[in-house]
Amino acid sequence: MGMPHEKPITIGHEGAGYIDEIHPTAENKGFKVGDAIGFTYIVNYCNDCEGCAVHNNHCLEKKSRVHGFDEPGLFAEYATVDATSCIVLPEQLPPETSSPLFCGGITAFYCVDSCELQPGQWLVVIGCGGLGQLAVQYAKAMGFKVIGIDINDEILSTVKSQGADAVFNSRTNADYIAEAKLVMDRGPNKGADAVAVFSAATAAYKSAPPLVKLGGIIMVVGLPAAGVTFDALDIARGTYKIKGDSTGIPNRIKKAIDFTAKHQIKPEIETYNSLDAVNGMVERMKKGELTKRQVVQFA
Repeated sequence: MGMPHEKPITIGHEGAGYIDEIHPTAENKGFKVGDAIGFTYIVNYCNDCEGCAVHNNHCLEKKSRVHGFDEPGLFAEYATVDATSCIVLPEQLPPETSSPLFCGGITAFYCVDSCELQPGQWLVVIGCGGLGQLAVQYAKAMGFKVIGIDINDEILSTVKSQGADAVFNSRTNADYIAEAKLVMDRGPNKGADAVAVFSAATAAYKSAPPLVKLGGIIMVVGLPAAGVTFDALDIARGTYKIKGDSTGIPNRIKKAIDFTAKHQIKPEIETYNSLDAVNGMVERMKKGELTKRQVVQFA
């Protein structure tokens, strides 16, 4: 389910960098030229209406725009960003490697944080790509037990090294659901306390209900082109609860970034030093060859 976008458009909606210039309307807001900052991807919002209290992309007073979709994106040497969406980076998070945090990282943090779990409870992460890998790290830092599920053994090896308690390949292991439940060993109410679906595959969403315990939470993150379907009767009688989360509003940035710095959580990245690499990156993405976040750095 891709967001609508204009063509041609400079792509890229995750960014971090150094302040080069401050507009008069952004003066005296805690920033100075040269600061290392990260920022989220919405511009042209009021930050004061009921829509902005939900997500700035819902602004009711202005037509908000999204970097890389209907606003020039961040695969560029310079970008104009809204001061209210910015944060000065902690010294543990250099901008050269922090851009994936400013959509994927904040989203992964809040999707895990909103699962309402206590230390020692089980979280299943379905889809262990860029966001899923961050989710595993956040979950372990919060004290949760984690199972990672993906169709790529290299990716599963990465999340195992990040602390996942168990991993399963849902493509090659026909019994992965039953085996995952055995690992969790929760007694009669079998299944995870929460299942977070980061994959956009329909099959990933179909596997969530049988993996979650009775009364558990299914967290919606991945965006299938055809949407998602859950059984209305299951929802009505509390078999499981459906939640969703994302980057949300700017005042949520600090909590996520401070936690990331404190626990030294880092995205798995491949870096490039030229925009010439972008087309190749996109082609590799289309072929499903990427196992890490792709970052272009500018000197």
